Amino acid sequence: MIPQKREEHLKKLTHTLNIQLDDMESLSVALTHPSFILGDNASLINNQRLEFLGDAVVDLVVGQYLYNEFPDKPEGELTKMRAALVCESALASAARRVSLGEYLLIGKGERGSGGYDRPSNLADAWEAMVGAIYLQLGIDAVRPIILEYIGPEIAQVRKGHYGDYKTILQEIVQQDREATIQYEIVRTEGPDHDKKFTACVRVNGVVQAEGTGRTKKEAEQIAACQTLIQMGAIEQ
Repeated sequence: MIPQKREEHLKKLTHTLNIQLDDMESLSVALTHPSFILGDNASLINNQRLEFLGDAVVDLVVGQYLYNEFPDKPEGELTKMRAALVCESALASAARRVSLGEYLLIGKGERGSGGYDRPSNLADAWEAMVGAIYLQLGIDAVRPIILEYIGPEIAQVRKGHYGDYKTILQEIVQQDREATIQYEIVRTEGPDHDKKFTACVRVNGVVQAEGTGRTKKEAEQIAACQTLIQMGAIEQ
């Protein structure tokens, strides 16, 4: 059983999502970061298993949506579109739209370093939350939640803003033939089976933005995307 205060707090989230859950404990688990499972909290369960499930559910819902909405797109292009919608930055943005960070249970050290708003934590929590809702209410209940809260990203995909952000940035930067662009992996976090990479992009030696992803390539693409947003080349 979870504390009544925690349950009442989580009911605010279910109200925002317009759902009712009989088992609030699974939602609490979905919003429990691994760093919280230490010391006095060692008996609790973290959200990694639910994240694993939610990741598959998000992929399925987004894949089915794109398949139905874009019947003329080939497989390769649909794959790029899906990648843009299920990447860490997109899911972290969805999480922020429901203020998911305020419901996260995280460890003291993680909390002190801004963990409540860290994109990797938010994206993981979003997927875990999706997994918890799916287990209780099924795919038909979780589908509209996923699609509603990545709505702005879907709008960008419809405009053609997806895929190879590194190439787009390269083309813009190299309009000046003297300009240089470089990517560097600046952080690697997590266990071997769940690595997270953070890349920065430098233009003329100056760091423009960072991006975090499950692979080095994804991290670089997200860093390039964030740089394009800062430049006004694409919309947030």
